[in-house]
Amino acid sequence: MKIIIHGGFFSESSTNQETKKAKQDALADIVKLGYAYLETHSAVETVVYTVALLEDNELFNAGIGSQIQSDGKVRLSASLMDGRTERFSGVINIEEVKNPIEVAKRLLPYDDRVLSGDGAQQFARKNNFKYFNPITAQRQKEYEEKRNQQNNKGTVGCVALDADGNIAVATSTGGKGFEIPCRVSDSATVAGNYANRYAGISCTGVGEDIVGGALAAKIVTRVTDGFSLKDACDKSFEELKAFDGFAGVIGISHQGEIYHCNSHPYMVWASFDLNLEVFS
Repeated sequence: MKIIIHGGFFSESSTNQETKKAKQDALADIVKLGYAYLETHSAVETVVYTVALLEDNELFNAGIGSQIQSDGKVRLSASLMDGRTERFSGVINIEEVKNPIEVAKRLLPYDDRVLSGDGAQQFARKNNFKYFNPITAQRQKEYEEKRNQQNNKGTVGCVALDADGNIAVATSTGGKGFEIPCRVSDSATVAGNYANRYAGISCTGVGEDIVGGALAAKIVTRVTDGFSLKDACDKSFEELKAFDGFAGVIGISHQGEIYHCNSHPYMVWASFDLNLEVFS
């Protein structure tokens, strides 16, 4: 059993050391909780549980603490993929819910598994997801000052390999801040969140670059075709250089290989497989 999580990118130049330490500590705590959960639950259940914990922590740009779009609203996107069944579900630009990853999970058995905007919100209400305002005082202050925190790029994500050898991945984002309303990121697409029985990848960074590089799906396809996880990631990131793509990934292969990489420092992440490792 293995688990790895990320909390998006972190800029040494724009974020103080106290915040950096807080993010590292939060990731360490959450990855340990995720691993403990994985011991008695499936990979799918675990990635949803763990990403929900990240959504509930305002240090990260997902759920509570999400960035505000240019019209003053928070719109959330999240997705889930079960590597065993290769079923993908997600919500795009959903408003006024606490945990979009939980809504994505609820969609997994449906034929129509990716919903956006009002349709996603209506589905959430019909399934007893209550109204929730995710705007924090800090994010409101940033919005009022018209500060688009370009140095806080990123999302949150989790990849898990369970005791039965199944892989699942979940990714959630609050956007980049002050973007055009209803801009679509990579997080609820197979470019940013993809798994099959060979590997799972969750991405963070600039959504447009990740979509342009078809990054998560490309890496997983390469592992399926015989690449090691490291080689698949490294080759895909080499291809991002053609347009200076800004991205980071975390991943696990069916052989238990854990890997992470990023094109620009610093992505924050943590992994656990009886040993804790945290990096930023």
